[in-house]
Amino acid sequence: MSPPAIPTLLASAGARTCLRRAIPRTRARLVSCRSAAQLERALAGTLADAVVVDGRLPGGREALARFRAIYPRVPRFVYSAFRPDDGELLAACVGEAAASPIVEGVEDQVVGDLVLPRTASALRLGVLEHAPRLLRLTDPLQVRAWGEVMQRVGGRLRTTNIARALDVSREHLSRQFGAGGAPNLKRVIDLARAVTAADLLANPGYSVRGVARILGFASASHLSVASRRVAGVTARELPSLGPRGVLAAFLSGRTRSRGGRG
Repeated sequence: MSPPAIPTLLASAGARTCLRRAIPRTRARLVSCRSAAQLERALAGTLADAVVVDGRLPGGREALARFRAIYPRVPRFVYSAFRPDDGELLAACVGEAAASPIVEGVEDQVVGDLVLPRTASALRLGVLEHAPRLLRLTDPLQVRAWGEVMQRVGGRLRTTNIARALDVSREHLSRQFGAGGAPNLKRVIDLARAVTAADLLANPGYSVRGVARILGFASASHLSVASRRVAGVTARELPSLGPRGVLAAFLSGRTRSRGGRG
């Protein structure tokens, strides 16, 4: 289990420092890249929450535009010390790449406030804002656990990991989470992984095999088995459902507990 990554391509040590200070390590891990090629490899191999690029670097603008085409659901940010004569560059980054601008030297102190609410995981939580109520998660511990699951879904996620993050025992969390008619935590972890897979596979740059690896499945076929169990479709069909559709399919009768240890 690990928080999602935010790959960056930044020339300024000051910008990197501001991002490190603004992004809690429990929320996301920054991956500093030295080239557009390395940045693309980082995107392809990790659960990326966003990508932050200095548009004034050689190839930065082009990289952002390319990522819009192949990873459209990974939010893009252009973090640069824009000068008065950079209007064309800024317009291209915002228009061609659909990147949100952050002005280095002006918005450094609020960079976290600009990035964190717009990350992929934050957007998924927003799309599923009614999920806790629909899943009968009413207790504060249940709601906190739901947020942790959705935030930490990359890699092999177990009940023990969530309990540790919430500073409670595994036994207490398991008992409390399933109270009041809610699915047990193992099933909700299954749901979160399927929801995230549906979102990732909507990006042309991700294959089923790649998403299986990112989410900690043993193989692409293992991911398809899990998606059938949660949503009744293969992994390749998950994007057609989308996160809301996966939740709806889960609620239609697939909330029963599965076997195995968490």
